[in-house]
Amino acid sequence: MRDLDISEVATRSGVPASTLRYYEEKGLIRSVGRRGLRRLFDGQVLERLALITLGRVAGFSLDEIARMFGPDGLPQIDRQLLADKANTLDDTIRRLGALRDSLRHAAACPAPSHLECPSFRRIVQAAASGAIAPPGKRPPLPRRAANRAKAAPGQKSLS
Repeated sequence: MRDLDISEVATRSGVPASTLRYYEEKGLIRSVGRRGLRRLFDGQVLERLALITLGRVAGFSLDEIARMFGPDGLPQIDRQLLADKANTLDDTIRRLGALRDSLRHAAACPAPSHLECPSFRRIVQAAASGAIAPPGKRPPLPRRAANRAKAAPGQKSLS
């Protein structure tokens, strides 16, 4: 396959040129030269970009994705890393499925007020405890817990 300039790669891959430059800076892709002021990429870059996109969709960081390629640029994907990510996704799916079901119940609940609905109260408690935090995010600690976490060992917290 012939070399492609950056605009062709952007058009064919759907990845903006600014992102391509950033990926090159991070070492995820390499240009093979220039045509005038435009970077040129080997045609294989499209497959590599597809792999990078898959990694991003799966929730891997760019650093994790970079480690999935060997020095020769070929994929060398750690199977355990994939299994761990799949387990994390399973956990997220379970939590989000439970949240979805609870919200559907609360939406159709005949209780006069959501606060009178035991299921809705459980949702609120789960959110407060962090049990249903968005993937990759931890909710802020309650004030007392945050103060205890900040207190130095042997020092009394502010709460």
